[in-house]
Amino acid sequence: MSDYFVHESSYVDEGARIGDGTKIWHFCHIQKGAVVGKKCSMGQNVNVSNNVIIGNGCKLQNNVSVYEGVELEDYVFCGPSCVFTNDLTPRAKYPKGTAGYKRTHVKTGASIGANATIVCGHTIGRWAMIASGAVVTKDVKDHALVAGIPAKQIGWVCECGAVMKNGLYCADCGRQYMEEENGLIEVK
Repeated sequence: MSDYFVHESSYVDEGARIGDGTKIWHFCHIQKGAVVGKKCSMGQNVNVSNNVIIGNGCKLQNNVSVYEGVELEDYVFCGPSCVFTNDLTPRAKYPKGTAGYKRTHVKTGASIGANATIVCGHTIGRWAMIASGAVVTKDVKDHALVAGIPAKQIGWVCECGAVMKNGLYCADCGRQYMEEENGLIEVK
């Protein structure tokens, strides 16, 4: 038996798996087939749909819905009311079902700001940062800082979360990076 907390107002469907140390707060719903890792936090009114995978150490703030087709790797932060989609051309009369959903992959350490919208079918890179209110309509590189509608890259962020202003060196923690095709990698 796992050791996790579920508030009495929340529902965890049979067939969902929850990791040790995870906390599921008021009015949440974790649906059948969902996998939630260890030491995650689900704020008020979070919905995790069927067959979603959420890694370890993720933090989903109030009113976040993670729909089928979305995968969050470890340590992903989802700000209040950020939105994921899973169908580019939805119709109530003609539902596509699981086979028609576009995959969205959010890699380790990425942060998504409050009220941001992530249009399905894209990848958000490792340690990327999506500004509040941004609308992501294409892939986001590792460590990229994106903002606007549609979201455009406006800079780079360190793994620690600091915006790097002097090239690819973090003045806050001292990490140094170099640019490659998929974004930044740390220089050891």
